[in-house]
Amino acid sequence: MKFRPLHDRVVIRRAEGDRKSKGGIIIPDTAKEKPQEGEVIAVGPGSRDESGKLIPLDVKPGDLILFSKWSGTEVKIDHEDLLIMKESDIMGIVEKTEAASRKSA
Repeated sequence: MKFRPLHDRVVIRRAEGDRKSKGGIIIPDTAKEKPQEGEVIAVGPGSRDESGKLIPLDVKPGDLILFSKWSGTEVKIDHEDLLIMKESDIMGIVEKTEAASRKSA
């Protein structure tokens, strides 16, 4: 990717939503709810405090994060739909446990 976010901005690839309901009904793209989970693709260098000291971000590329429903700006970079948001819009990092990893495998 040829895009580098500035300051405390983060580039996110939104997670894929479910294509079927729990009952097996296929959900059309127009009716799907957009997931609030995604993978961090790129991060800016951080923000600066009043004295000019650089404060690095808590997230890094590869982190799986949870963000608020209406946060971020949808953009298309290299033919891929991505989100750009401030780090403050991120609610937290999703930690993958061993049990969850075994369950999905």
